Amino acid sequence: MTRSAPHLSFEFFPPRSDEQVSAFRAARDRLAALGPDYMSVTFGAGGSTRGRTRQTVLEIQRETPIAAAPHISCMAEDEGSIRDLLDAYRDAGVRRLVVLRGDRPSGGGSGVFDYAIDLVRFIRSHYGDSFHIEVACYPEHHPESASPQADLNHF
Repeated sequence: MTRSAPHLSFEFFPPRSDEQVSAFRAARDRLAALGPDYMSVTFGAGGSTRGRTRQTVLEIQRETPIAAAPHISCMAEDEGSIRDLLDAYRDAGVRRLVVLRGDRPSGGGSGVFDYAIDLVRFIRSHYGDSFHIEVACYPEHHPESASPQADLNHF
């Protein structure tokens, strides 16, 4: 088996204040010098940080040589809002996504898709290979899953 070189990425929370924007930009620029494969930006529970995520992703894409990778969550309100977001990213040159089921918003509720694989299928059916898609999973059994095998079935 041939081993490939390790890959490096950095994950950011979108800044919430002017002070945090300055700190984010300083950290982003210092870490960009390390040559990561990409910088990802989280998407809060129920899409609570969607606007800030989008703004942060587009800034990384525009102001650094590093690929930006937004988190895209199943917990969006509807397919139209997901398509609008993906259209904006595609049009801005974003080519990498981190697709997650995402945390349910406090108070329950669910998203458009039950599992990240459903969102991946949706993206592929509407965008083909326009995006490189990263996925993530729990290293152990997910607390809402029926079994470890059920986790694998949805991975």
